[in-house]
Amino acid sequence: MNSLAILVLAAGKSSRMKAIKQLLKINNKTLLEITLETAKNINPENVFCVLGANAEKIKKETNIKNMNYIFNENFEEGLSSSIVYGVNYIQKKHSNLNSILILLSDQPEINPKYLNSLINLSLQNPQKIIASNYSQKPGVPAVFPKKYFNQLLLLKGDKGAQKFLKNHTSEIIKIEREKPLKDIDTQEDYLSYINSI
Repeated sequence: MNSLAILVLAAGKSSRMKAIKQLLKINNKTLLEITLETAKNINPENVFCVLGANAEKIKKETNIKNMNYIFNENFEEGLSSSIVYGVNYIQKKHSNLNSILILLSDQPEINPKYLNSLINLSLQNPQKIIASNYSQKPGVPAVFPKKYFNQLLLLKGDKGAQKFLKNHTSEIIKIEREKPLKDIDTQEDYLSYINSI
């Protein structure tokens, strides 16, 4: 576990939400706090959070101690730019880390049990990418071994790791979930989730 980094992507400007999505409250905690707490629960040392739009406000209103924040000045270029910034930072400042678990900040149903299942599978298959299964398509949360770091630095656009995963299907083990993962992208998504808990 000590050789794993957890990279939380939270740099977007939430244009579809028309509010600062990272700061939406669920049971008195923000979406970002829920994600960061989950990450720290399984890996207290090496959690990194990429911020961009509204970075200072988000930092100020996120009550998580000793968090490693990375500022992505190119956040307008989309999700891929946050992966590039995060992986680059981890490679330069924490070269001892051998894999990266990439998480989105808008999936409040992700829990430590699920992340541990990804990590344990990664430990058993250290050369494979371990990805979440979305209707037979691989996606994040996903664990990437170090041998893929340089390729992740070449990502572009707003699809994040989606295209990369699609191009590496033979090197991926997908993990099943009982329920599909939900992203909170719009006010409707948010209200629907609030009403379901």
